[in-house]
Amino acid sequence: MSSFKGASFNTVFIVAMTLCLAIGVWGVISPSSMTGSAQAFTGYLLNGAGWMWLAMCSGFLLLGGYMAFGPYGHIRLGKDDEEPEFDTASWIAMLFAGGMGSGLLVWGAAEPMYHFVSPPGMEGETPAAAREALVITNLHWGLHAWSIYGCCALVIAYFTFRRNEPSMISTPIKHVFKGPAGETVGKAADILGVISVVFGLAGSLAMGALAVRSGMYYAFGTEQNNTMSMIILVALFVAYMLSATTGVDKGIKILSNINMVLTVAIMLMVIFAGPTQFIMETFVDSIGRYFSAIVTKSFTLYPFEGLTGWTSGWTLTYLIWWLAWGPFIGIFVARISRGRTIREFIFGVVLVPTVFSMLWFAAFGGAGFYIEMYGGGGLKEIIFEDVFAALFAFLGYFPGATILAGLAAALLFIFLVTSADSGTFVLSMMTTNGDLNPPVIQKMIWGILIAVLTFSTLVTESVTVAKAMAITGAIPFAIIVLLQIVGFLREIRKEIEEPEVIEARGEIEGRGPAGAAEAAQDSAS
Repeated sequence: MSSFKGASFNTVFIVAMTLCLAIGVWGVISPSSMTGSAQAFTGYLLNGAGWMWLAMCSGFLLLGGYMAFGPYGHIRLGKDDEEPEFDTASWIAMLFAGGMGSGLLVWGAAEPMYHFVSPPGMEGETPAAAREALVITNLHWGLHAWSIYGCCALVIAYFTFRRNEPSMISTPIKHVFKGPAGETVGKAADILGVISVVFGLAGSLAMGALAVRSGMYYAFGTEQNNTMSMIILVALFVAYMLSATTGVDKGIKILSNINMVLTVAIMLMVIFAGPTQFIMETFVDSIGRYFSAIVTKSFTLYPFEGLTGWTSGWTLTYLIWWLAWGPFIGIFVARISRGRTIREFIFGVVLVPTVFSMLWFAAFGGAGFYIEMYGGGGLKEIIFEDVFAALFAFLGYFPGATILAGLAAALLFIFLVTSADSGTFVLSMMTTNGDLNPPVIQKMIWGILIAVLTFSTLVTESVTVAKAMAITGAIPFAIIVLLQIVGFLREIRKEIEEPEVIEARGEIEGRGPAGAAEAAQDSAS
């Protein structure tokens, strides 16, 4: 391993950076070729193995429930007497802002309307279609999504804070493969994890930047062209690079708290300035229908209706999108969850964001349905023409539309800064052998690369391309996640069967997690 001004140039960093840089150069030289290849790759695997992806992602939900209600729920992610590092409100704000904050804004009114107009296997624009639309939307953004995040995070948090081992993708895998094989497979896993995070961030940031551009058009009348997209990208780059110079307890925490305040304020505005009774009735109705349909929907592929293309284009794309963000959100959420029990962790990471997301979609989706069914209509045409304009066209139906559009555009931008800042932080951790406080220069390097790949995706101005980019890295990473879970289950079982062994392993030369990372650095090549 070599270093330069604090940066750690180990094998994982060098190989991952080389691959990502090569793809970035390809994207700058020929963005259509690069993004077209990503679309072809993801389309082939989504259509050919959809059954596997759906079964695997539903398995995460089952695993999360077992960890919360099973024999391991009382285990603390840290020492038995350790208190949480962050207060509950800040903890939930950070995991929510990193996990999917900007996505809720972009798709809050748009996705329910898509499914309302064209639900799979049934007639659209009916009361039954409205109910089905919210069930499908909640399936995409609810328990499945957060269970994927939760399981990825739990594995890392357990080994980092309970077992005092490096906060790396490879750590649990080395408990599956021992000796040289474990080192080799572990390095490959870390490299794939880095690539998955980079692609996931680039696709998601491109999508968010296009949404900010639409917001600025509605609020301030600015142009909607590539020049404006590049201006937004430059502003985003400067903002997240500045934030990256601070630690988690400063930049990311402050931004996340601002995000939550603005998010709740906009949602309350929609609820109380819109059809309040209709929205709350929609929320309560959607709770019952979602939870009563969760088992069936978790395994529905529509093979008899000939709608497997719909499943791959919607449900599977979402689930693999969350998987693409798994290593990023997993390591980030693990980093901020020290001191919590597994039961508390699962409830906080899976259940609380799911309920909030359901309320969000009931507010935005429900108000959108009200406009189409009982109001003047016209919203669905705008959504189908330009999905990025959906949020701002929707807000145009409320009092103070210009102010709301400006606030929404600002909120989108801050969400993107938070995600990019969190992403550079996690990438730096992943390439410094799990350093919980990676050097600033490392974050700067990854921040530049993410901007290059986001540029390559952004110039296409396509939401389909952005989605394909976001999930490209997740497809090969899926096998790594399964190996992580195998290693995790093997080791956590010993908490009950062999508690004295766990206690003996509790410290690496008495140095804790930082010492574990240091020990790993000492032996890294």
